[in-house]
Amino acid sequence: MRIISGTAKGKKIFTPVDKKTRPLRDMVRESIFNILYHSNLLKFELDKCTVLDLFSGVGSFGLEAISRGAKKVIFFEDYNPAIKLLIKNINNLEFHRQAKINKKNIYLDNELKKLNYKFDIVFLDPPFRDKNLKLLLKNLSTIKSIKSETLIIIHRHKNTKDDFNVKFKIAREEFYGSSKIIFGFFIS
Repeated sequence: MRIISGTAKGKKIFTPVDKKTRPLRDMVRESIFNILYHSNLLKFELDKCTVLDLFSGVGSFGLEAISRGAKKVIFFEDYNPAIKLLIKNINNLEFHRQAKINKKNIYLDNELKKLNYKFDIVFLDPPFRDKNLKLLLKNLSTIKSIKSETLIIIHRHKNTKDDFNVKFKIAREEFYGSSKIIFGFFIS
C-alpha cells in the first residue's frame, strides 16, 4: 500500500498482518480524493482543511490527506497494533507537524467534545460489524467542532443497512467492490 499523490507520492504505508485492521484500499482512497477534487461536496480547498480521521487504523486516509496538503489531521485509534503502525507511518513520512494521534476509544468519555479544532472533513471507517454508527453520528452532530459545511465521509460494507441520525443528509453514495462510500452533511 502506498501514498497515491502529493508530497509523499509513492511512499510505502506500513499495513497490519492481522485481520483486525482493514486499511482503505488504494483504489477506494483514490476515488474518494477524485470526488473531493472534482465535485462541489468539499466547500474548501484541501490545503486549507482540517481532517478528523476516526477509526484511523494505520492512517491510510489521513496520511493521503496530509500528502495532498491538508493542514492538520487528527487521528483516533484505540487498537495498539494499529497505533504502532500509524506512528511508524507518520514518522516514515515525516508528517509530525500535521498529525495528532488520540489513542482513545471514540465511544468512551465523550472524547469528541474535547476536540479544539473546526473540522472540514470527517472520515469514519468503523469496523464493518460496528452497530454504533447512529450513536456516533448523533454525537458528532452536537459538537462545536463540526460545522454545517463539514463533509462527513463514511466507509461501510456495500451490504450494510445503517439507520442514520435524522440530522445526517446523504449527498452521494459510491460503490467499489465490497465498499460503500457515503458522503453527507449534518443539517440543522
